Amino acid sequence: MPEGQIIVTGASRGIGAAIAAELASRGFTVAALSRSGAAAHGYGLVCDMTDEAAVARTIRSIAERGPIVGLVNNAGAQRAEPSATLSAAEFESTMRLNATSVLVASREAYPHLKAAGGGLIVNMGSFFDKLGVARNLAYCASKAAIGAITRCLAVEWARDNISVIDIAPGYIETDLNRDFLASDKIRSWLARRIPVGRPGQPNEVARLVGVLFAERIDFLTGETIYIDGGHGMNH
Repeated sequence: MPEGQIIVTGASRGIGAAIAAELASRGFTVAALSRSGAAAHGYGLVCDMTDEAAVARTIRSIAERGPIVGLVNNAGAQRAEPSATLSAAEFESTMRLNATSVLVASREAYPHLKAAGGGLIVNMGSFFDKLGVARNLAYCASKAAIGAITRCLAVEWARDNISVIDIAPGYIETDLNRDFLASDKIRSWLARRIPVGRPGQPNEVARLVGVLFAERIDFLTGETIYIDGGHGMNH
């Protein structure tokens, strides 16, 4: 059985909940962070990822329970807004949740991962990081920033046996977007645009995360792995 704890942020629903379930099924102890503190797998903790002090305090409390061997920075949100009316406050709010929280959580987990002899940080990006998407300037910028954060941390922390990987999903069907993806217009569009002909499922992303933690390939670090059914490369 694997030893040590893996922290999963945004773990109460959607992809985060699927990741927590997958890691738990592989024998890891999962510390599931969310605003609600709900957790179907592992143990749940209330934590607002935009509150720097709360993140630091929560990760310290997790470390008191035992070694931390991994972190999945999954918390995030998407909000569409025309760029011509996007306020600086709205932009910064998206960046704070989607990107700054990745830095803060990684920074606070770092000494504990180092003390455990190393570990793995998985950041949840998006294939929007390389696309120009109308009404999604803040979201695209935040996900591109995650790729940059991943590369910088990977280079800096490799000497401490800490790997950092960015997973960039395409359209993934969750409770939050199921009705949107179910419309005939969207289904038809996705069938044309995604080579595999459908959106992905949370468990597919979760299985990729599970493999990375189970196999722990030390030489793989700093990379962005796209899991989008070929959508982002489809001309």
